[in-house]
Amino acid sequence: MENIQITKASLRDLALVQRIGRQTFSETFAADNTEENLAKYLEEGFSQERLTAELSNTSSEFYFAVLDNEVIGYLKLNTGQTQTEIKDENTLEIERIYVLKEYHGRKVGQLLYEKAIQVARRRNADYIWLGVWEKNHRALSFYKKNGFIEFDKHIFKLGDEEQTDIMMKLQMEGR
Repeated sequence: MENIQITKASLRDLALVQRIGRQTFSETFAADNTEENLAKYLEEGFSQERLTAELSNTSSEFYFAVLDNEVIGYLKLNTGQTQTEIKDENTLEIERIYVLKEYHGRKVGQLLYEKAIQVARRRNADYIWLGVWEKNHRALSFYKKNGFIEFDKHIFKLGDEEQTDIMMKLQMEGR
């Protein structure tokens, strides 16, 4: 495997988080959504104000996948009250794992996922959970392959469209 490094991002990396976040989200969802809804989400979800708050929050962690000094993917984790739905102190949410399209199939997502597992173990989490759009078959397959099971559904708002996310979780060993 290539020499991909996983590094923790901080507030000083705001512009990088914004760039990689907007690019990977757009690459992943542009074909299946209207341009207006996508533009609205990218503007709001990756605004400087929102990312400043997220990067400053000690209950959220961002990690970059870096190859040859270039950020090619990232991971966002939430704990406690920062989680988007389940607010349990003993759980960890993977809010985002995104990889640039040109690096799909090169195990970058798996490395970011393994970082999430390390963080969950360090925090003694009972389980890891996440939401995946029901039409994102690639991500659903990835998480099923890694042992996640479906347990619920929730609504994700993209612009003015409500979409259904499949909620999935992975029980941590020994918990």
